[in-house]
Amino acid sequence: MAANQEQVLTWLRQSADVLREQRTYLTELDAAIGDADHGINMDRGFTAVMEKLANIGDADAAAILKTVGMTLVSTVGGAAGPLYGTAFLRAGTALAGKSDLRPEDVVAAFTAAIEGIQARGHAQRGEKTMLDALFPALDALKTALDNGQDLTDALRAAADAAEAGAKATIPMLATKGRASYLGERSIGHQDPGATSSALLLRTASGR
Repeated sequence: MAANQEQVLTWLRQSADVLREQRTYLTELDAAIGDADHGINMDRGFTAVMEKLANIGDADAAAILKTVGMTLVSTVGGAAGPLYGTAFLRAGTALAGKSDLRPEDVVAAFTAAIEGIQARGHAQRGEKTMLDALFPALDALKTALDNGQDLTDALRAAADAAEAGAKATIPMLATKGRASYLGERSIGHQDPGATSSALLLRTASGR
């Protein structure tokens, strides 16, 4: 199974809807350990993305993702804009010249996105960030594909792993970002960035 341009656009549209629906929830999570604006910022960013993509024409997946990245960088406040923006830009670069996306292309784009986040945020797994949802998701995606599952089922496995990863941030001590300023008080709260990442992956899975 391959993904095409229309499926990428559908994922982004649905993601914008989900982020709008979960705006308050994400902001509440961020209020506990951040600046209380993650849901607001993500909704704003993806609303701007939808406006940009309305006239995207027949652009390929690479161009679409790069447009998303540039839009998020310019419209999303806090750390989320640069991090998510870099992720989409790197993913788009990894898909240059691709029309239909094979499973291995999706893995390459996902890997590039994570590497971009690491480079921009100087973060690693286990520091109570979005990477704690994204790394398990990538691992699950690769394992599912290696075991012969199709892309749809592999994305569902990735989404499940991302949600588990987001929940696993609750007992973690934050050592990166605004939450790290709280020290021990960051323990007991779910990371909002990991949560929004899990939402994006759940949407990608079609559930």
